[in-house]
Amino acid sequence: MVRFGLLGAGRIGKLHGGNIAKAPNATLVAVADIDNKAAEALAGSTGAEARSPDDILGAGDIDAVLIGTSTDTHADYIERAVQAGKAVLCEKPVDLDSKRIEACLKVVDAAQKPLMIGFNRRFDPNFASLKKRIDAGAVGKVEMVTVISRDPGPPPVSYIERSGGLYRDMMIHDFDMARFLLGEEPVVIHAVGSVLVDPEIGKAGDVDTAMVMMRTASGKLCQISCSRRATYGYDQRIEVHGSGGMIRAGNIHETTVETATKDGFATDPVLNFFLERYMQAYRDELAAFIDAIETGKAPSPSGHDGLMAQRLADAATQSWKTGQPVAL
Repeated sequence: MVRFGLLGAGRIGKLHGGNIAKAPNATLVAVADIDNKAAEALAGSTGAEARSPDDILGAGDIDAVLIGTSTDTHADYIERAVQAGKAVLCEKPVDLDSKRIEACLKVVDAAQKPLMIGFNRRFDPNFASLKKRIDAGAVGKVEMVTVISRDPGPPPVSYIERSGGLYRDMMIHDFDMARFLLGEEPVVIHAVGSVLVDPEIGKAGDVDTAMVMMRTASGKLCQISCSRRATYGYDQRIEVHGSGGMIRAGNIHETTVETATKDGFATDPVLNFFLERYMQAYRDELAAFIDAIETGKAPSPSGHDGLMAQRLADAATQSWKTGQPVAL
């Protein structure tokens, strides 16, 4: 039984707290949040205690810490947790600064404790099945990867201003999926971006519509398409083309019901929120983390995966700003 401490009782913290409480081989011991009332409420609903972050990090009755706090706290909490002998599952990113991530990972390596980064999309049952089939040779040698990721609507501009920008905040998930599916590191990246959804996002120094092209050393290509607006719901699709064919994973709809009339075919809308779309992925992510602790296997996605995705996000941001491809 893995005993958890949870840092963060906001939207993502509530999801993780509920999943830990329901996991058969885990128990949620304590919850901490900058908002004490939020911590107490989540602790009360999951049978845990509300404690301070310091108490959780230093507790003898906690084996693992799940970090769902604001991004600017992640690296510090990771370092303190592993130095206290605890395994860590941390929401992405480790930090918005790649150099800070590198320093953090040195501390993790010295402590020799497990660190897993919350790139939950790897655990989506559809994407995970697609990956297994690719690895089994379903489409031959991978040649092109296409990732489409579009949110139903943009977050508040106040969030945009502190997010690190679309490439570091939103597209970082897609960079991780690209590496996951390509099986090779990109060596060059070219990003373009526009402000087509909300002019205020542009005033905040960011884009809301973006595309990226990447190439690996062997010539594999990847295209990522991101938008802060999709009027039809949360658009999450992947297509992989190879020497032997093509494989793809599509959106998940509210139901599988389909109506056919003289006017054509109609289906229900796609799921409209990331928590709905990736609910099972978060559960499977937690199960993989617990399994890594119990078996001693290296957790994946690793801290290195977090660093590499951040480097791609940094390079994409640079490419967008300069209008030039960036070598990696």
